[in-house]
Amino acid sequence: MPSRNRLKAYVSDGYYHIYNRGANKRKIFIDEEDYSVFLNLIKRHLADQPTKDRWGREYNWLHQDMELLSFCLMPNHFHLLIYQRTPKAMTSLMHDLGGAYASYFNKKHRRQGPLFQDRFKASLIDRDEYLQHISRYIHLNPESYESWDFSSLSYFLNHKKASWINPQRILTMFREGEYKGFVSDYRSHKKMLDEIKLELANSADL
Repeated sequence: MPSRNRLKAYVSDGYYHIYNRGANKRKIFIDEEDYSVFLNLIKRHLADQPTKDRWGREYNWLHQDMELLSFCLMPNHFHLLIYQRTPKAMTSLMHDLGGAYASYFNKKHRRQGPLFQDRFKASLIDRDEYLQHISRYIHLNPESYESWDFSSLSYFLNHKKASWINPQRILTMFREGEYKGFVSDYRSHKKMLDEIKLELANSADL
């Protein structure tokens, strides 16, 4: 099962559930542009080709060091499921992502101070069964999860494809077309979902 999210020594070839929320439970995504900027910041680090800023400097490129498997962005929090090949890849991504997004958000919305409640939390996933169920838990965050634009479900259902996200590590655990039913049939696995929620005790309102 997932290790406690206080773990700080990250490993190579590890799967992690990453999550964080807004300071004082405030919104970190207010409009559609906010969601898009956050995803574009992920893309520039994980796409299959490096990108450069306006001065020609290459952004920190992590495509070969880690993979994003699934995600869901909600108004006051986010979830990412990742696989990292090197032990520092995740912290490198989250440092760049958090700093750049907070800077954008504070400037746009004319606010000051920390945007996120604390340093991101990450749980090591050490069983395939939990990997499957956490991907489902992430996708079920929105009440209207099938029509929510800011999760990776459409990539799992083969409606979208991109080089910066790799759902195949999860989908290979299912027969073709089976994942959609797995997500919708969550009631039969409520115990597993409750265990995942317990793991997120530090962020119980997620």
